[in-house]
Amino acid sequence: MENKDNTLVEVRHLKKHFQVGDKKVLHAVDDVSFSIGRGQTLGLVGESGCGKSTVGTVVMRLQKPTSGELIFEGKDIFKCTDRKENLEYRRGMQIVFQDPYSSLNPKKTIRSILSEGYLIHHTVTKGQLNDTLSLLSEKTGISKDMWDQYPHELDGGKRQVVGIARALSMNPKFIVCDEPVSSLDVSVQAKILNLLMDLQKEMNLSYLFISHDLSVVKHISDRIAVMYLGQIVEMADRQTLFADTRHPYSIALLSAIPKVDVDNKVSRIVLKGDVPSPINPKQVCRFANRCWMSQPICFEQEPELKEISTGHCVKCHFAQESRERMLRAETSSIES
Repeated sequence: MENKDNTLVEVRHLKKHFQVGDKKVLHAVDDVSFSIGRGQTLGLVGESGCGKSTVGTVVMRLQKPTSGELIFEGKDIFKCTDRKENLEYRRGMQIVFQDPYSSLNPKKTIRSILSEGYLIHHTVTKGQLNDTLSLLSEKTGISKDMWDQYPHELDGGKRQVVGIARALSMNPKFIVCDEPVSSLDVSVQAKILNLLMDLQKEMNLSYLFISHDLSVVKHISDRIAVMYLGQIVEMADRQTLFADTRHPYSIALLSAIPKVDVDNKVSRIVLKGDVPSPINPKQVCRFANRCWMSQPICFEQEPELKEISTGHCVKCHFAQESRERMLRAETSSIES
């Protein structure tokens, strides 16, 4: 678990539900809790539609939570109503969006986009603006030649660097990175990830890094939380999650990562069955109908997210089973 003295952000029992019709409620995020230390990265991973991006937008208060707490530097900012305090929190928490083209104003130059935060929050004077932009550009690798260009004149990688620079302009402590490299070529992905990691070391930034790609999350994260159908099903530090995976869904995700070690091939686990509806879900294991380990209890009782070892939490009735036994059970289910 995170050292409480070092914790910057703590999310407690976060829920985000959407009303669908008169009696139907879509549980996009259902009782999610985690913490992030100063200068640390939590990777939030899961397949499309699991609710991970909704977690990011609710944490950034782009959507209102149904319930839960967001503790930032010791205060629950969901309950903050003071305008001045809210502006301070806005500066301290920023977001980098998935699609840099749609998140940048196409009618504004790069200079205007990078200047906007400074001018709105009055953190620098107009006389200081050029020098401040120069420092920001130098830090993020933006050339001054780009200042008078528009977003459509840049390639995807440069646009994302502008998005990162815009977030950094407020000198934040915490940044939500919502799939920031998923739309980029692999070579460009590496440059963006390295830039984020260098900036983290330089500025002691904390990240919530959202992605569907476990290999990317492994590269940048200190801790990883695996999400399925609105809930975190496993959370551990990076080394533990990959070496001692305990939730069947996490095991299936890891099996999908391409391997270059031909002597230690792991068979790809193809999940069967349909993903349950997130509308009015039953209080049972949401992965049960796709899981090769499922037993009657899985369809009758929802498991708790329990800590099975220091910092390693799993939401499964059979979390104490070894990973090897889980893989053997999966092989047996295929053979039968």
